[in-house]
Amino acid sequence: MSENPLWDFSLAVYGRPGVSAACLDLQDRLGQDVNLLLFAAWAGMACNADLPAGELARIDSAVAPWRDEVVRPLRAVRRRAKGEDDALYKRLKAVELEAERVQQDRLFALSGLTPTPGGGVALAAVNLYRLVPEGDPAVMALLAALDTPPEP
Repeated sequence: MSENPLWDFSLAVYGRPGVSAACLDLQDRLGQDVNLLLFAAWAGMACNADLPAGELARIDSAVAPWRDEVVRPLRAVRRRAKGEDDALYKRLKAVELEAERVQQDRLFALSGLTPTPGGGVALAAVNLYRLVPEGDPAVMALLAALDTPPEP
């Protein structure tokens, strides 16, 4: 366990079947930030938080420079290296993951949220639909994956 429950949540749910595919689809198709998507889901599920659109925008704006200047360029370099040099690709992937952890540390600190009983997938959906139009198939797949208990 880390000192960041958002990061712990993200690591736990990202490996569930369907979560990474849905998040990456929203990233590549709509330009959504995977970390912000996971943050919105975590806020609803783990913190029982209904985040207003303005609050999501405030938090997103605060982490945008890091995402735009560090995470996205690292992702572009990693994707370019894929298939060229396996060792380099793996190192770049680890560095990109560490940069995303830093972004999630910032999201967590900015939010002021702490895990609180009573949240759930319905509240995660409310938050996610403030980022992506309701009914988007990738969000629906993400919510279905989040609603499925983790495999033991």
